[in-house]
Amino acid sequence: MSIPSHILDQLNSQADLVGIIGKHTTLKRAGKEFKGNCPFHGEKTPSFYVNPQKNVYNCFGCGVSGNAISFLRDYENQTFMEAVQELSRQTGIEIPKEDNKNLRYKRAPKKSAPPPPSTQPQDASIVSTSSSGNLSGNNNTFESAPVSDDSAGYFDEASYYNSAPPSDWNSGFYPEDVAPFDPSMGAPDYQSGAPYSQPQNSQPQDNQEGDLYDLLVSVSEFYQSNLHNNSRAMAYFKERGLTDNIIEEFKLGYAPSGWQHLEQAFPRDIEGLKALGLVRNSEKGRDYDLLRDRVIFPIRDNQGRVIAFAGRALDNEVNPKYINSSDSPIFHKQHVLYGYYESRQHRANDWIVVEGYMDVIALYQAGIYGAVASMGTAINESQISRLLQLNPTLTLCFDGDNAGQKAAWRTLEVALPVLSDDKELRFLTLPGGHDPDTYVALQGVDAMREQIKNAMPLSQYIFAYLSERYDLSLAEGKAKLMSQVRQLTNNLPKGSSFKYLLNNDIYQKLGGRKGQKSSAHDVLLDFDSDMTVSRMLELCLLFSPNLMQEDPIARIWQESGVADIKLYQQRSTQKTKQTDDANKASSEAPVKLPIPAASAKASVQAPPLPSWQDFDSPSLVQLTATINTLAPHLPKDTNAAAHFILANLPANIQQTLAKRWFAFWSNLNKRGIIDVDELVDDLLVQLMLQALSKQMSQSKSIVITSYLNRQRQTLLNWSKQQQAEQSSKMA
Repeated sequence: MSIPSHILDQLNSQADLVGIIGKHTTLKRAGKEFKGNCPFHGEKTPSFYVNPQKNVYNCFGCGVSGNAISFLRDYENQTFMEAVQELSRQTGIEIPKEDNKNLRYKRAPKKSAPPPPSTQPQDASIVSTSSSGNLSGNNNTFESAPVSDDSAGYFDEASYYNSAPPSDWNSGFYPEDVAPFDPSMGAPDYQSGAPYSQPQNSQPQDNQEGDLYDLLVSVSEFYQSNLHNNSRAMAYFKERGLTDNIIEEFKLGYAPSGWQHLEQAFPRDIEGLKALGLVRNSEKGRDYDLLRDRVIFPIRDNQGRVIAFAGRALDNEVNPKYINSSDSPIFHKQHVLYGYYESRQHRANDWIVVEGYMDVIALYQAGIYGAVASMGTAINESQISRLLQLNPTLTLCFDGDNAGQKAAWRTLEVALPVLSDDKELRFLTLPGGHDPDTYVALQGVDAMREQIKNAMPLSQYIFAYLSERYDLSLAEGKAKLMSQVRQLTNNLPKGSSFKYLLNNDIYQKLGGRKGQKSSAHDVLLDFDSDMTVSRMLELCLLFSPNLMQEDPIARIWQESGVADIKLYQQRSTQKTKQTDDANKASSEAPVKLPIPAASAKASVQAPPLPSWQDFDSPSLVQLTATINTLAPHLPKDTNAAAHFILANLPANIQQTLAKRWFAFWSNLNKRGIIDVDELVDDLLVQLMLQALSKQMSQSKSIVITSYLNRQRQTLLNWSKQQQAEQSSKMA
């Protein structure tokens, strides 16, 4: 199967190359690129670079280079089609089933010119014998012919999508709507930069096919030519302060107000126009143009090719104000950012997401490159991830009204899963209700740069946004705010330090004094004396059942290094070095036990690492199993989720936990505690150490006892290190 080159270009340009390669080697930012050890050859000094702007990699050590497809094929040993399908799955770009057939369409045959009207007078005998009723007696008086109603060209915008003009509409162009353009020529024949000239004595090619990319170029030029011939549309851009150079660079245009102007301009390309969504069919079966009496913003892909159009109404009272082309074989709105291509051409470094196309253009004209806008929908996770690869700081500029702030909050929620510790989101709301377009025009480019520089960090924005929605004079309001912050931070990437820091920062803003773990532990100490470690852990898991999504025991075994300890230590083969350092080894290194013979090794098996069943707590085992079963169905509210879990436990366990749960949950809320993750780790480590000690006491083998002791010491050292790091964070 042959994949069209434009699809391969889109896959390679939209792929998360840093993420793909980052699974196999550690990449660290080095300026505008990422640097790391080459995965293709062993090296100690990093010489492997990934350029996220061009989406290519290169190793200066071994000379390997390529793109996303070549990496999947050469390193992960995928076939070409497997690599293409994997990138299609990651990017959402569909692979055509039959070559690039979906980019081609059949053009209608050229219509022959009608014969010139006869100049000979009509035969009188034919006229006199006509019985058609057009003559009245011998007075030669003709009845009135139907007259078209020119006013039928105007229709209410409410019928925009599902209606078409009536049969007696005036489908002709308005004088000021359309520049001279021969509608009989067809799209691909209209060449850029030169007037069309039809070859003499050319024969119509009924089977000629058209290309959607070529058609889009021609339609774009058609809209551009109309703009220069319509004073009202040109005045719109001039009043917004755009120069002729910017109008030309962004290929801005104007769509005439006629209902079928594209059909008349491109009579042979109706099939292609429908495939692009520029011509639609009404419920009554009539064709009509999607964009009418609107200024036009061509949308370009990463290679600079026109792939769609956006139209803005000239009248602010018309709704919808903006209309975008629908998705087509070459346009997928969820993968495109308006202004991305133009900013890349100027090697933009600082990126800012704005709401409108005019905001993008105004900032670009002012010399602020890197402004982009989504295609009428909220920006998505993959788009944010791509921008954060180009620069670890991304600014979001939304209007200060309710709709703008809701959009900013949705974007924040979308961005959290890709917001690793080295990435940063900033939020900018311009004063006075301005958007970037109007602010630059009134205050100047320096003032705009200063606003971007001083944009609000994510942590401040979250607190400012939520504090307006809850009464922080009440403990209940603080608890609700902290609950929502906790839900947000659970969406941060695994191992995020920002999760802890953000929770603690907002807790301190609400009047907190002590660390979350210490405060939560104090709450547990308020209970009666029969509160065992396992019982404390059960209450914490009721409070944070999401901690069971990844088995915390298995995670601690891995992170502490206990899981990597071997039953038999490796003995050094460097005998001369052993001899030279014998004294040092005897004083500093642990005593090595004699290595048993091969037959003895085979008879001694390492005991498995302790699990939930080894903690001597049947209720804890039952609770963890219940949480794992109910995980997909748990409510988001902490208290509601806990009661849902309790209702599914055996009666005896339910009663024991229920009588303690409300007091535990209430005390945590009163103290503003939203995170018990670190406390859960501490409690688990205590149970794991107890389980290892129990195994040691029951062991009858010196080899097993030594092995368990090494595991216990490694876990203990890791726990002390974690506590030291937590203390330093709080300092």
